[in-house]
Amino acid sequence: MDRQVEVVSGNHVVARLAGAVVVVAHRGPGRPTQDSPAVVALESLAELVRDASEHDSSGHGALVARQATRWLMKTAEQISPGEPIDFGILSPAETGGVAIFLHGAVTAVLASDGGVERYRGSDAAFTIDRVAATPARAIALFVDDAKGRVPDLPEERGVGWLVEGIAQAGGAIVWSVGARKRAPDAATDAAPRVPPPTARIDSEPVYRPEPEPESRPAARTAAATAMLDSPQAQQAADPHFAQTQLTGTNPAPRPDPDLQRRLEATAKATALTVKVMGFKCARAHPSDPRSAFCTVCGMPVDQTQAVIEVVRPPLGMLILDDGMTFMLAADAVLGRDPENSEPAQRGLVPLRVDDTSGGMSRAHAEIMLVNWDVSVLDRGSTNGTRTRLPGYRDWVRLAPNQPMVLVPGTEIMIGNRVLRFEHAAPPPFGR
Repeated sequence: MDRQVEVVSGNHVVARLAGAVVVVAHRGPGRPTQDSPAVVALESLAELVRDASEHDSSGHGALVARQATRWLMKTAEQISPGEPIDFGILSPAETGGVAIFLHGAVTAVLASDGGVERYRGSDAAFTIDRVAATPARAIALFVDDAKGRVPDLPEERGVGWLVEGIAQAGGAIVWSVGARKRAPDAATDAAPRVPPPTARIDSEPVYRPEPEPESRPAARTAAATAMLDSPQAQQAADPHFAQTQLTGTNPAPRPDPDLQRRLEATAKATALTVKVMGFKCARAHPSDPRSAFCTVCGMPVDQTQAVIEVVRPPLGMLILDDGMTFMLAADAVLGRDPENSEPAQRGLVPLRVDDTSGGMSRAHAEIMLVNWDVSVLDRGSTNGTRTRLPGYRDWVRLAPNQPMVLVPGTEIMIGNRVLRFEHAAPPPFGR
């Protein structure tokens, strides 16, 4: 990220390092100090970004998102007990665009020649994890004010430039260098990249194109959820997506805001109100009573204590074969176009997965959270859902409408895409 990074006035903290920009909200009185939770969190997140950049200096956005999710589950509570940490990270994506990761009251603003688009961390059930094409004008991270308002981008860039390090600010604006110098977008400048499955398939299944329904809705909706769609998925759903993002011309229909709010509210309510019997670790995190390790922070748990009623935390994550992460905080439906499906109408969080094989249904499989277990269920799709347990070579096709409980490391194949189920916070000392 070698473009001009301009900071705007405010009482929060911003860092620029290793090709990324990090913004953390300061919620305490007065100016942030070295000991403020916001500054401590910023330094911790900065170290996370540095580590990710050492593995891939040019496109580490997916790795940053995975590590930031684990950081939220394991480290954030230690830095700010009982108080959430609101932050956002912009980092380079593998596709040449920008990876956006948001948690809490931080908003990303993308400005192109044709208009402004906003992603609000406060709207998601847990986090926003999205890759976007580099906008023609600028992309900014702002901390929302007490009423949830976000400032508008200035018409012209200023003269200030944060080269590297930490600054007190209300947010940061990354100005684009112009269309001729913008990184090429895979959706418009080259053939679309189709990530191969991470798992080897010994006997290729024969895919039959999924039948289209007789009538389709006039406009697709792209609901913002805790785990958001990849740019390839958006391009598959809307051929004009990349052109609209870059130029603002020939725009596709906008998402239905009412549907979007309903889906997000359902995910939030489900994640925050499900109560189960469990333990609490020494840091008071709710945890699965069958596990010797805390579900949230990964530390050992005293299993001699009595079980009590606790609010269930997210039970893990699905990691797609291109690095996208889906945090499992509520029941979800997977498919190539799940937003208008019957499960989504019932309140399941729609998780759209890009697929070019023709073997994935619009609503292909469901992920169900029951007590402390995560299960996958094939919805009777034409080509089926396959799973592979950790340490095994062969894939097994699920019986339709029969749930299978997932163990960490299990792989799921729908269409030509593979997802892996993992704990959000793995035990620090192994099993």
